[in-house]
Amino acid sequence: MPRTVVIVDDHAPFRASARRLLEVEGYDVVGEAGDAASAVETVERLRPDVVLLDVVLPDGSGFDVAERLVGSDATVVLVSSHDRSDLASRLRRSSAAGFIPKDELSTETLAELV
Repeated sequence: MPRTVVIVDDHAPFRASARRLLEVEGYDVVGEAGDAASAVETVERLRPDVVLLDVVLPDGSGFDVAERLVGSDATVVLVSSHDRSDLASRLRRSSAAGFIPKDELSTETLAELV
């Protein structure tokens, strides 16, 4: 089971709650990023197993970041507070392993995708 995670989200409270949730279940959150530019740099530097990636970032789209991470060996899982139906066509075309609505994030939903 993948164990190292980088959380990418521009809302620090979400990053903190996601970190707590994952660490309690044995994941090692090795890094965080609050925007697209630092997300790519952080993932390239830390080489996590999983990237939990917000769809909407202040300087770009999580979909675009996911495309930039295609060769990184990390499994990218997109998250958003937007409804899945609002993102359906982009999700189908995305290179990400899957999507989890932020209010449904759990270690079980993450494990199903990785």
